[in-house]
Amino acid sequence: MASTFSFDIVSDFDQQELVNAVDQVVREIKSRYDLKDTQTTVELADESINVNTDSEFTLDSVHNILREKAAKRNLSQKIFDFGKIESASGNRVRQEIKLKKGISQDIAKQISKLIRDEFKKVQASIQGDAVRVSAKSKDDLQVVIQRLKQEDYPVALQFTNYR
Repeated sequence: MASTFSFDIVSDFDQQELVNAVDQVVREIKSRYDLKDTQTTVELADESINVNTDSEFTLDSVHNILREKAAKRNLSQKIFDFGKIESASGNRVRQEIKLKKGISQDIAKQISKLIRDEFKKVQASIQGDAVRVSAKSKDDLQVVIQRLKQEDYPVALQFTNYR
């Protein structure tokens, strides 16, 4: 009975936590004295957050609040891809913050190559925007997880379906 164990490496975030974090950002903007009269809007779309405000200085404040609220809700800072700042009508600025989800092919190849090179008893296979890692020993999988946590990839990694 040679059973194998496996887990998936994914890059995802809790959508509800993000909704809550953005909601807290909006509330703080309405209550903070320095941001109250800026008519700043923060809107959450499916794959991005749109910020519209009166200056780049205010935009920086919104970034800080967003990062702080996301961190308190255990959302990785790596899910935010801050786009370029565009000027909007009437001396206002807007920015689209894209939300990164899924592992790109390049990063998936890097991860599977690292696993192939450093762990001889472990197999990695790319499946869409996730990487499945399997081995005969759960201990080997634990070592792989620890090793991947040491790497600094441009996306947030989660380890799911551990069985």
